Amino acid sequence: MSTTLRPAQGSEQSKSQRAYHWIKERIANQEFTPGYRLVLGAIAGELEMSVVPVREAIRQLEAEGLVMFERNVGARVSMVDDTQYRFSMQTLSILEGAATALAARRLTADDIRAARAINELMVETLDHFDPRAFTRLNQEFHAALYIKTANPRMLDLVQAEWARLGHLRDSTFSFVPGRAAESVREHENILQLIENGAPLGEIEKAARRHRSATLDAYMIHEHPDEALGLPAF
Repeated sequence: MSTTLRPAQGSEQSKSQRAYHWIKERIANQEFTPGYRLVLGAIAGELEMSVVPVREAIRQLEAEGLVMFERNVGARVSMVDDTQYRFSMQTLSILEGAATALAARRLTADDIRAARAINELMVETLDHFDPRAFTRLNQEFHAALYIKTANPRMLDLVQAEWARLGHLRDSTFSFVPGRAAESVREHENILQLIENGAPLGEIEKAARRHRSATLDAYMIHEHPDEALGLPAF
């Protein structure tokens, strides 16, 4: 009987490793973003195997910190290095706010129209919300506002911080989808400030608060006790 079982056990182990690498690759490629629910049955069907090796793969990923289990939700992709995410978002709120203000006087009417068109596309995604698509458009929107900053070093720093966020940059919209609707309203407010020639300090503050509000939403959702003392960046 032991001779009969060994191939099956080996086969299950091989399937588990195949499922493990399949899921891990999609996390690395941002197909499975932070907060994404990992439905065992759906993954098993995609890989044409039972849920047993998929469950083993999920356990291995949980041990590595890439997957977490939440009551009444099940397995989902974890935040990776939560502390660094917070630091990056705080840093980006300051840098992006300054870069947006420094670029404001250089933006043409066509630039503003292009940014508003991106924001309108973001509004259209709200009915059938896709965090990854929304985040891609969100980055395009902000880049359109700060790309003409008068300080090239500031631009380098903003772009470097976006790159540092990596796949964590759309995590808040995955965890707190309701933040998306507030975000597009704040975008329009920033555009109106720029159009109306508002003081640069006012534009900087609006852009900075917009970014830090996204971090606030994440903190309130994931770390409510810590959120009580959030600084007003």
